Order: sequence, then C-alpha cells, then structure tokens
Amino acid sequence: MSKRLIMLLGCALLAIALVACSNSATSKKEESSTGEIQTAATRVVKDTFGDVTIPASPKNIIVTNTSYAEYLIEIGVTPQIVLFVPLLEPEYRTPYFEKHVVKIIFSEQYQFNYEQMLSLSPDLIVAQGEGLEAKTYEDLSKIAPTIAVSAGPGMEEAIPKLAEIFNKTEEANKVLSAFGEKAAKAKEKIHQAIGDKTVLVLRVEPTRYRYLGSQAGNVSTLFYQTLGLKIPEIFKDTKEWFTPFSLEILPDIKPDYIFVEKRMMENYDSSESLKELEENPLWKNLDAVKDNRVFPLKTNDYIQGQGPIGSSMLIDYIVEKLVP
Repeated sequence: MSKRLIMLLGCALLAIALVACSNSATSKKEESSTGEIQTAATRVVKDTFGDVTIPASPKNIIVTNTSYAEYLIEIGVTPQIVLFVPLLEPEYRTPYFEKHVVKIIFSEQYQFNYEQMLSLSPDLIVAQGEGLEAKTYEDLSKIAPTIAVSAGPGMEEAIPKLAEIFNKTEEANKVLSAFGEKAAKAKEKIHQAIGDKTVLVLRVEPTRYRYLGSQAGNVSTLFYQTLGLKIPEIFKDTKEWFTPFSLEILPDIKPDYIFVEKRMMENYDSSESLKELEENPLWKNLDAVKDNRVFPLKTNDYIQGQGPIGSSMLIDYIVEKLVP
C-alpha cells in the first residue's frame, strides 16, 4: 500500500472519530438541555383562588390534609410529605403512609408551621380549598406553588378534582367504582337486616349535643345516601352538618339504633358530657339504649378517616353493628 493511500485512510478515520465525538457531545448537550427544560417546565391549573402555575412534574409534594394524601395515593400520585395531627388520625393511617414511603410531619390542628414547611423545600403544596382562608393560601404560596383544590373533605367530590389536576381520571374512576360496589353490597345487607328502622348519629361535645343531618354531604352522604340509612322522622328535613338539640326531646326522636361520637379534638374533653348523657333518665328509657343498640364512633375513624381505605373500614363497622 502506498504512503499516500495510508495517509488518506488515516485522515478519513480521524474525521470519522471527530464526527462521532461531536455527535456524542451534541447528544449529551441536548439530553442535558432537555432535562433542564423538563425540570423547569410548568403548567397552569385552576383552583379555589383562580389560576396557579405549578411544576409539570413535581418532585416534592406536601399535602396538608391526610384524607387528600390518601386520595392521591389511591389514584397513583404518591406525595412525599403529609401533615399529620397524631391525636386525630385513625390507627391505619400511620402504617399506610409508611408503606407508601410518605414522610409524616406532625402538626397542630388548624395551624401551619410555615417555617418548618419552608425547610422541607416542597415544589408543590396540595390543600383542601373548602374552608381555606385567602391569607393562609397566600402564606402557603410564598413557600411553594399551592393548589387549593376546589372541594371539601369528601372523596366523591375531591377525588375527581385531584384526578383532573394530576391527569389520573381513569384511575380515579376505578377507585370510586370499586368503593361504590362495596357500598352497594353493604346497603343491601343493611336493608335486609333492619329495613326502615331509624339510625341516629349523635355527637357529644363538652357543652352540647348535636346530631348528624341527613342532607349535609360528606359523612352524612355515607350514612344516609350511600348506605341508605333512615334518619329519625323528626330530623328528616335537616340540611345542616351537625345541629344542636336538647336532651329533653329524646323521647320524640325514638331512634332504633344510635351511633355515639365522643367528640375528639386537641385540648378538648367530652367525657363529662358523655357521662351526663348516660346518666340521663330520658336516655336510659330509650328502647335503643335498653336493647343495647347503641354503638360508639371514633372521631378519628368517621370524620378524619374519610377515604377509599378509611370509609371502607367504616362501612365494615356499620355493617358489623347493624347486621346480625
């Protein structure tokens, strides 16, 4: 082979190598550039307070409501952090979050530790919009983009809203459908067992007694629509969430079954009120009391424990008590 041909071949090989290196470098640069764009990408969603710009792919989500955290997990969006009031949470929630590797941050009821939340470096905060004050929303938004979901605590309302925000509508429909099937079977069992007998949900508080209305949404919906329980006739038109009443009208209520919640909150003790109720002659004279058809309810389980997991457990409990 001539010297000239050898030199030409060498130049050709060198050129090929240089092009390969250049392509590789370009590829890496584009990959890096794409990664930066993807990390910085945002999208706009609508919440209770209007349009909010959020990360397209958030990496460190704080959820301020444990039920909302459960909703998200069940539709396939696992948050990294959840705020948690230990006294109020149902027993299953801690191991549930641990199983899904969600960091639990202890919090006080109705209060946010903004400094602590800032130290957690969230890139998105998810909160229940109903009941959230504008000032609180503003303070949360200073920490990270905040979605105040346009919904209350109930999963029938909140899960579809969350699914819309996180593009999980199909998954949400499956979750709600499975829950609906379970509830329908429970409703049928209860109806066969007790027919049109009435069920009162009584809340005992330190200074008063209240009953659960049948048309107020959330837990009312679970008891009186989803499971089809019948409220005592005297209360059938009540639309309020929980309505105060005097123990003097107990004989007029005449419930066949009673679920009693000893209201639990931080710095709050209903023990004395419960004792007064149980010692009241009008209470003792109710057929439901005399026939042992009075069942306890934990605030943790039926108020704070709303969700595909918690509400399913509550349904099991109601069926256990009402179906022989």
